[in-house]
Amino acid sequence: MSDPILLGLSGSLRAGSGNRKLLREAARLFGPCSFQEAGLNLPLYDGDLEDSQGIPDAVQQLADQINAADAVIISTPEYNKGPSGVLKNALDWVSRTDGKPWLNKPVAVMSAAAGRAGGERAQMVLRGFMVPFRPCILPGPEMHLAGVGNAFDKTGRLQSEQHVRTLTELMQALRAEIGG
Repeated sequence: MSDPILLGLSGSLRAGSGNRKLLREAARLFGPCSFQEAGLNLPLYDGDLEDSQGIPDAVQQLADQINAADAVIISTPEYNKGPSGVLKNALDWVSRTDGKPWLNKPVAVMSAAAGRAGGERAQMVLRGFMVPFRPCILPGPEMHLAGVGNAFDKTGRLQSEQHVRTLTELMQALRAEIGG
């Protein structure tokens, strides 16, 4: 059997963001898989643009990646008590594509933020945003990475054993969800 396809979505566009690092750590702890990070640098959703030009190629590519993945991991920063606009925009665009790429898709949600709650509110709001798409969102363990600026070593690995244990448990639950 081939390795499962694991897709990562970061709510931060920054190449070196803590959320991208958290996705990469999650993929490492998930174990053998074909991991890819989706690009969320999409145009703002605009119904007039959709009417005149259709679904942008980058949006369709994202929907196809979600559909092809065996499981998806999403990591969001917390901006003003919620997920990033980048992530919400991507969800809105994908909802306009044909088919239902999120339907029954195993999804693990996590967050990384500078604040002491580690993006807990953003993660809660994100879970609510996902409800209409009907994925299989894992209930936990919840991974809220606080103080993200000091959470990783020079190689991009989490420094806290507690965080490694939590993320490992979450990835084991995700792997079990896909029967791996």
